[in-house]
Amino acid sequence: MKNLKLVFVLLFLFGIVSSITAQREVVQVYPKHGTVVTKVHKPKVVVHNKVNFRFADGVWYKPRGSKFVVCAAPVGIQIRHLPRGNKVVKLRNGRKVYKYKGIWYKKQGRGYVVVNV
Repeated sequence: MKNLKLVFVLLFLFGIVSSITAQREVVQVYPKHGTVVTKVHKPKVVVHNKVNFRFADGVWYKPRGSKFVVCAAPVGIQIRHLPRGNKVVKLRNGRKVYKYKGIWYKKQGRGYVVVNV
């Protein structure tokens, strides 16, 4: 009988721990291209071809009036730091590039440039 009580207590504690950790999971959803937003959270402003793009959490935004539109990363635009979670990929020619959410970057000087691969 003691063993049975111990098993129930352990199962109960395991259930509590697993429900607490399950509630802490965060799922990031990246907006589709063309989505219009009114505010970008902690953006970095990057000027490219006289346009002030916003870059936040690996997503690129282009200004449209007082709002912002999610857009593809402009080829040739340069950023100082890569987003967290990027993957290093070695190409056949030995060149190293970095990939994040379908956007390819290559190291150039002190920063990284968006490229086509």
